[in-house]
Amino acid sequence: MTEPLPQVRLKNAWHSTHPWIFQRLVEKPAQRPKPGSIVEVVGVDGVFMGRGFYNGHSRIALRMLENDPDVAVDAGWFLRKIAEAVRLRREFLQLDAVSNAWRVFHSEGDGISGLVIDRYDDLLVVGFFSAGAWRHREWIFNALRELFPGCRFHSFADEHVQKQESFDYKDTLGTQPAIIREYGIQFRADPAGAHKTGFFADQRENREWLSHQCTGKRVLDLCCNTGGFAVYAAVRGAADVVGIDIDPAVIDIAKDNAHLNHVKPRFVQADIFPWLREAAAKGDLYDVVILDPAKMTRDREQVITALKKYLDMNKLALATVKPGGLFATFSCTGLVSEEQFLDMLRRAAFYAGRTVQVLKVAGAGADHPWLAQVPESRYLKAVFCRVLD
Repeated sequence: MTEPLPQVRLKNAWHSTHPWIFQRLVEKPAQRPKPGSIVEVVGVDGVFMGRGFYNGHSRIALRMLENDPDVAVDAGWFLRKIAEAVRLRREFLQLDAVSNAWRVFHSEGDGISGLVIDRYDDLLVVGFFSAGAWRHREWIFNALRELFPGCRFHSFADEHVQKQESFDYKDTLGTQPAIIREYGIQFRADPAGAHKTGFFADQRENREWLSHQCTGKRVLDLCCNTGGFAVYAAVRGAADVVGIDIDPAVIDIAKDNAHLNHVKPRFVQADIFPWLREAAAKGDLYDVVILDPAKMTRDREQVITALKKYLDMNKLALATVKPGGLFATFSCTGLVSEEQFLDMLRRAAFYAGRTVQVLKVAGAGADHPWLAQVPESRYLKAVFCRVLD
């Protein structure tokens, strides 16, 4: 017979469908379960509310998973959830026809808070962003072995997550890279190298759309990382492509990615701020400019500081766009809203003395779904515009 789950009671009435319930709303259980344990949640009136991960050490005390009292959250439940996510990608979105690299599971968007899985050909990269996902990792790995026979694994948990969620996990060591393809273009995904994700599959549709505007054009890819936009532009027939990044390790991977596709964009290791100031001083202009910086902050208190950084870099980047040229600007800082990002762009254009005509506002690909009641899962903002003067 299955042992009854520990019970956690709420202090106040709770009517939200958001899966996060914060510590201040939860009574401390007499015997505190280990971080990430599955518990039964009851309301202030003692009525069953659901089952979820409990963490007495985290600001988010409960991450709700299941509200049907007749459904157990066990290995079978994890398998069904992950299988449902795979079906969405394979049968509904038909991503295998486009790429062998896609997000398999997107945390709350697919129903398990703090679990992120990316697929790079035969390599599955599993990220643990909650103690609950980490504690039940064997169920997750077993489900993936069943759904992706013969797959390899790379797994990780960011240090700040381990600290916030109170668990210890060492990254997988020595994972060999995978060669992936999307829209006929190849990349090396190397999660054990410079970046744990290995590759940014969330930009797939944005790379594809923008690359078709680059034929015969002069293209500048700022914060180019492993060369995604730059390589796409070169493959699609851009006349000249320059990629800039401060990290020498990603520049090396970007050069390898260019070599894989038999194209020759120029990659430069540099801080974009002085580089852009020098380009503006020389009057160096480009038909297409891409700005895709890394996440600026994970701290709500630092959002205004992050927006100031976005403002400074967007203002400088706008100065290098030819009149009538294209500017694509991105933010992967989840705490910065689309409204805030567009307002920053308006101010950057004003300070740069440019007029910006927005053509398209987008985000991550459809393999990064988000629930209407959980806007936190919608982190990527993409704005494509013409610079008119």
